Amino acid sequence: MGLNVRRLYRSSSMVLGLTVRNSLRRLRVRFTPAAAREAALRNARIATAADVRAQFANTRGVMTKLAQMAGYLDAEVEPDLRAALASFQRDAPTMDFALAEATILAEIPDFYRFVKEIDPIPVASASIGQVHHGRLRTGEEVAVKVQFPDAATLMGADLANAGLVTGALKLLFPSMATGEMADELVLRLAEELDYTKEARRTQTFADYYQDHPLIVVPRVYFTLSSPHVLVTQFLHGRRFEEVLDESQHARDAYGEVLFRFVFRSLYRLSLFNGDPHPGNYLFFDDGRIGFLDFGFTKEFTQTEIHLFESMIQAMVLDRDKPRFAKIVYAAGLVTRDDLDPDAIADFFRDFYDIVVEDREFTVTSAYASALLRHTFDHSHPVAKYLNVPRAFVVLQRINLGLYALLGYLQATANWRAIASEIWPFVAAPPSTPIGEAEERWLRRHPGQR
Repeated sequence: MGLNVRRLYRSSSMVLGLTVRNSLRRLRVRFTPAAAREAALRNARIATAADVRAQFANTRGVMTKLAQMAGYLDAEVEPDLRAALASFQRDAPTMDFALAEATILAEIPDFYRFVKEIDPIPVASASIGQVHHGRLRTGEEVAVKVQFPDAATLMGADLANAGLVTGALKLLFPSMATGEMADELVLRLAEELDYTKEARRTQTFADYYQDHPLIVVPRVYFTLSSPHVLVTQFLHGRRFEEVLDESQHARDAYGEVLFRFVFRSLYRLSLFNGDPHPGNYLFFDDGRIGFLDFGFTKEFTQTEIHLFESMIQAMVLDRDKPRFAKIVYAAGLVTRDDLDPDAIADFFRDFYDIVVEDREFTVTSAYASALLRHTFDHSHPVAKYLNVPRAFVVLQRINLGLYALLGYLQATANWRAIASEIWPFVAAPPSTPIGEAEERWLRRHPGQR
């Protein structure tokens, strides 16, 4: 039996086993006397969380990516299950340092000519690689990201089995239709295997946001990077979960910075990191946020950006439902062109909800989870005619990931006013102190407008 076949068999068996055991636990709860049912349900949830943690503990590739997504994307996933998976956002399974060092020296033979020391214990690990703290002989601290030697093989085996991905997602999101999410993952995840692409993308963001008052992107050391090794500036900061107990004022500010980064990158740089999960941010004591991991970055064409802008113009600014319907027909988002424009606007309005009105809006976890379910809900009369064109697969993930983060922060802001600053077709004046700081940055760097 070949490696890929064995990999598929083990992964499929893992998902099937988890699903069966979870179903049996729920069945036992159903037949538990009413007086003891709440305690039985609690015990079943704890058992499922422990089961998932144990089963995912030695997985990498797509299965780890699923664990990362499930750990943050939906706040209404059972808390014990979500907590069991949360560590995968930065602390997925690791490889022995000897394997990491072998990869480094095979691709960069004179690595230690420039690097004075490297900690053999990784500071973070993700779906296809891990990160070590190092120090150059010139004194700079660096992050050394090394890909697992078997990453391409493991990823290829998982991606070849879309049913495996769908089954795993169905376990994690039992009330949702998960086919679209699985397709997105299968289509895009393989792009993360080439670290030379990630190096170029990271530096593009670093160049654009240079000297920004609140956004920090680490610079790349290209002479120490290769297809499977990426060396960048090391950033010190707190993890996402460490700032959730800060004041609401601080969390609102963090939410605003995240929002500005997403939409400034999209509308002013035509780029965005399509993997917005909590492990990819570091929070500094002075209010700045460090943005990490640009392995999955989508470059949008100007035609695509213009399409997004025209949809906002019709839905948000002009409230022109017939024109909005024509735009989504032309974009291929809806496969029939004779549907009621009101019904189409009703379905898509949820995705624009926080910017429709010029007022403060609090993004809660309940709101973010409801939007996630709406995305994959086939009960709406328009849903059966929906399609997800290539550009919108990434855009959908950007939106859902951002809303999930804002929901955890319970962030409040006038998102419409902030967006109006960033949208090129509006270019409104600053509406917040952060906007004023960004405007001063733009005056120093006029090419970033």
